[in-house]
Amino acid sequence: MGVRILCDSASDLSEDLLKEYSIDRLSLMVIKGEEEYFDGLTISSKEVYDGMKDGEIFKTSQVPPSSFEKKFEEYAKNQDSVIYLAFSSELSGTHQAAVFVKEQIKEQYPEFDLTIIDTKSASIGLGLIVLEAGRLAKEGKSKEEILKTVEFYLDHIQHVFTVDNLEYLFRGGRVSKTQALVGGLLNIKPILNMEDGKLVPLDKVRGKSKVYKALLDLMDKRTKGADLTTQIIGISHADDLENALKLKEMISERFAVKDFVIGDIGATIGAHVGPGTLALFFMSKTK
Repeated sequence: MGVRILCDSASDLSEDLLKEYSIDRLSLMVIKGEEEYFDGLTISSKEVYDGMKDGEIFKTSQVPPSSFEKKFEEYAKNQDSVIYLAFSSELSGTHQAAVFVKEQIKEQYPEFDLTIIDTKSASIGLGLIVLEAGRLAKEGKSKEEILKTVEFYLDHIQHVFTVDNLEYLFRGGRVSKTQALVGGLLNIKPILNMEDGKLVPLDKVRGKSKVYKALLDLMDKRTKGADLTTQIIGISHADDLENALKLKEMISERFAVKDFVIGDIGATIGAHVGPGTLALFFMSKTK
């Protein structure tokens, strides 16, 4: 019996990729007013971005415990061996909820073989880890082999991104109102980073045209000039496919990269970073 791979909607993977590698996914929640929606199921990222542009406020919440209960019980009854790769615990309570539900399920199914991993990752940074685990599971690799590779990815996956409008980060408490106002007036574009699962400001540039070079320079610096042609590079965007493709072309020209995963930033993460956000994911070292 093979290993089942589970992720959540913060991985921002397309339905086609999930289906190709037989990966299961649970949805985080998006909240508008009194209404709750399942990310990617009952609300789309496009709906969230259009609403944000019109001034609507969205909040988010973790994967509901009831979703974990239903899925974990299904696995336990089937005697599946499972790896759940969770959205960063520094950004969501989803990982903690999964651990809690696991302990409850194991009271009834003590032999249930479930490993829950806090990836400290988000968006397609998380998605690349999930895809590699799914690929190995599809090849019939053992759980131990998959976990070893996942550990390598966790140690080396890089997240760098920029937002188009600091107002959305202000709403989420990531920058001050003054920073948001000044940034808007001066056309300042921040570059942010994931450090130990947290969003951390890294740099700022003036003007969108300079952002791309700054992202590629960071990529070059963190890979120390290594051969990137063996990597799959991830790019995610918030309703900005045109600039995502522009970034892809620049990476292809500079580093001769051929393999990319490009996708939408889903409703959960998008509700915090806002439309126009562009994110880049790669490995600082390749096995």
